[in-house]
Amino acid sequence: MTTPITVPENLWDGDGEGVITAWLVDDGGQVNQGDLVAEVMVEKAQYEIEAPVSGVLTIAKQEDEVVAKGTSIASLET
Repeated sequence: MTTPITVPENLWDGDGEGVITAWLVDDGGQVNQGDLVAEVMVEKAQYEIEAPVSGVLTIAKQEDEVVAKGTSIASLET
């Protein structure tokens, strides 16, 4: 089963876009539910994104890519 990792709609205030500043797990890496997997910066504020389930990470958006709330940035294969 594949579970998407999306930028949460409530991660920051406003409708601005963010930039993926770091992946904390390599593509193909194993993660556990709740592990931090990525960091997104919005207007000089850093936000962390957690894995919603355990599984193998497949990265869809690379570091320095601009993302909006709701954007799928990766997926987890369970």
